[in-house]
Amino acid sequence: MSKQRILNIDSLSLQELDTDAELIPLMTPEDEEEMNNELLPESLPILPLRNMVLFPGVVIPITAGRDKSIKLINDANAAGKVIGVVAQKDESIEDPTPADINMVGTVARILRVLKMPDGNTTIILQGKKRFEIDTVTDEEPYLKAIIKEFEETRPEQKDAEFSTIIESIKDLAIQIIKESPNIPTEATFAIKNIESDSFLINFVSSNMNLLVKEKQDLLAVSDLKERALETLRFMNLELQKLELKNDIQSKVRFDLDQQQREYFLHQQMKTIQEELGGVSHDQEIEDIRAKARSKKWDDKTKQQFEKELSKLQRMNPQAPDYGTQRNYLELLIDLPWNEFSKDNFDLKRADKILNRDHYGLEDVKKRIIEHLAVLKLRNDMKSPILCLYGPPGVGKTSIGKSVAEALGREYIRISLGGLRDEAEIRGHRKTYIGAMPGRIIQSLKKAGTANPVFVLDEIDKLSVSNHGDPSSALLEVLDPEQNKEFYDNFLELGFDLSKVMFIATSNNMSTIQPALRDRMEIINMTGYTIEEKIEIAKKHLLPKQIKEHGLTAKDVTIGKKQLEKIVVGYTRESGVRGLEKQIAKVIRNIAKSIAMEEEYNSKLTDEDIINILGAPKMERDKYENNDVAGVVTGLAWTSVGGDILFIESILSKGKGHLTMTGNLGTVMKESATIALEYIKSNAEQLGIAQEVISNYNVHIHVPEGATPKDGPSAGVAMLTSLVSTFTQKKIKKHLAMTGEITLRGRVLPVGGIKEKILAAKRANIKEIILCVENKRDVDEIKQEYLEGVTFHYVREMSDVLKFALTDETAKNAKTLV
Repeated sequence: MSKQRILNIDSLSLQELDTDAELIPLMTPEDEEEMNNELLPESLPILPLRNMVLFPGVVIPITAGRDKSIKLINDANAAGKVIGVVAQKDESIEDPTPADINMVGTVARILRVLKMPDGNTTIILQGKKRFEIDTVTDEEPYLKAIIKEFEETRPEQKDAEFSTIIESIKDLAIQIIKESPNIPTEATFAIKNIESDSFLINFVSSNMNLLVKEKQDLLAVSDLKERALETLRFMNLELQKLELKNDIQSKVRFDLDQQQREYFLHQQMKTIQEELGGVSHDQEIEDIRAKARSKKWDDKTKQQFEKELSKLQRMNPQAPDYGTQRNYLELLIDLPWNEFSKDNFDLKRADKILNRDHYGLEDVKKRIIEHLAVLKLRNDMKSPILCLYGPPGVGKTSIGKSVAEALGREYIRISLGGLRDEAEIRGHRKTYIGAMPGRIIQSLKKAGTANPVFVLDEIDKLSVSNHGDPSSALLEVLDPEQNKEFYDNFLELGFDLSKVMFIATSNNMSTIQPALRDRMEIINMTGYTIEEKIEIAKKHLLPKQIKEHGLTAKDVTIGKKQLEKIVVGYTRESGVRGLEKQIAKVIRNIAKSIAMEEEYNSKLTDEDIINILGAPKMERDKYENNDVAGVVTGLAWTSVGGDILFIESILSKGKGHLTMTGNLGTVMKESATIALEYIKSNAEQLGIAQEVISNYNVHIHVPEGATPKDGPSAGVAMLTSLVSTFTQKKIKKHLAMTGEITLRGRVLPVGGIKEKILAAKRANIKEIILCVENKRDVDEIKQEYLEGVTFHYVREMSDVLKFALTDETAKNAKTLV
């Protein structure tokens, strides 16, 4: 209910009458009785109303603008001043036909006609009685119809329920007047002074905020009690809306008051800041906009920037998330959108740089040169995603910097070791306090180009926690089909990573999840040979340490023989980190002698090396003699490269039990069991009496018990050791072997062949027994690494024993019975 409606000023044109219109008297019961007793005319001119319904007894002003309506009003005003008023079904129809109007309307009397300056005519009507159109007789010059009276059913005079409904309508009307700020309190007196029940219902129905159709439905209800109930229902709804609206407005008013207060304080702070020489909020936004003009954004990114900048403009600088919003915009500006460094396509120069910084690593260098060659021919090629896999210290990480220099690109490296939060890769959502982008986006921001060489160091050491799985987040980063639109949670936009050359490094491929491993091109970087280590020490490590310790090449000279002594006697690794430490120790000793002005040999000898580094510590992996039966040299792969291990076995009186020691894993124990069962099954062919197997316990031991050992590759060595023990025959000198065995006596291939061969060479092994299927692995190794070693390729254990066992009886051989 509104002020205009409660005072009967419900104008179609929203044009208010003067204040005199507020003094229209209310209908008394006598007036209503007189009005009900009036006879209806047989026919009436029909005035369609666009967006209102006239109820009996109610006075309303309307503005007529249609020619037909003006003519009807003029004719009726000159005649009996009585017309029929009906509501249109569709208010948009300019010239309604009989089908466009409702059949139930109200007979109205014209109380007043006003001519307006704009040519429209405003009339004040008072509803009399309801009627129903029987037949439309004319449509020109306006609608005319034969009408009939609309019968109304009234409740009995002492109907208690009806009286209660009327009281409820009055109470609700008074509450609505109190709740509505637009209705004057004087309207309460008007409601209280209405004595006629039917007029009260019509008066309230006319002034409620209802749709025309809802009002028309109320008008068409013939039962007065039912109409009163419907009116009460609508009033309840309106009161609830008013209460909700008032609650919202009170909250908004408080917020506006608070905002105005903050606005004035902010303006004062802005003035103080400018007086102190600081940058104002507006100036800061203008600086951000100026920086953005030079960015090479696509339409989507530009729209996002404009949207977020306008949000920053609307924010209070003291708001908690203002800093996050500003950081976001600065990130958008600082990121290298479509900014690429120019690749250097000089392949000879690239090859020279790679060879200058790293010795060996031919597979990696070859792959980089191939990529550069293809990129030279086709400039839009996606960068490869490489994974350099190998033991520590072989140069996996450092080669990334050389690759970047060779290509002429920026170099970025992030260490993934111990990373356990997925947000470190993808970033945090902006809704969090202290949110920031992931390390991928942060690193690209630092690089300043969208095509750097990006080293993901120690990718195998990612861990999982309740914060997510970072290795799963890397699936998108390292997928050439997905990383064109890499989504960072903080950035909330796709960033193109397809031109970034990712180089991951790993020591152990088994800890990388298969889906991530499948996305990368694996390049195996095996350990260095002694010869390679000597060359690396001579060309790289020694000059580096001399320079870092403030010496010159004249101050110290270390020959190849002395470098070999350091490599063999003081290091045991696949890489060169330990070697660099030992060289640094030697150089520090020389630097001390120079600083203290002591005499020293500038050209170091073997004795000088021993004096500085102490006695050689790494002699334990040398080959041991073959005097004792049951001692076989096996080959093993470790995380630091290859190594040799000794398999020992002895017999003792017993009942044929097998004991294994040396911190062996499950697979290795199973190999020992298979070997013994094979011997039992083939004892006659091997020349071993069944009584010996039954009467003696077998003990197999692998020295260095503190070191865990596992894997199937010691199977052939264990079988050979047991046969040697049972036959008390010597094993061939300077022989090592590796391979898995089956119960049928088959020899199966194993991995880590290059590392094992290098370990064998270090241990002065001359002959190696391998599975025939491992020949392909040997063929891939440079010939220079194989010099001095003879390979025997076998398929069956009988072949192994043929090569390994001699006819000589072992030292201190036992007589087995």
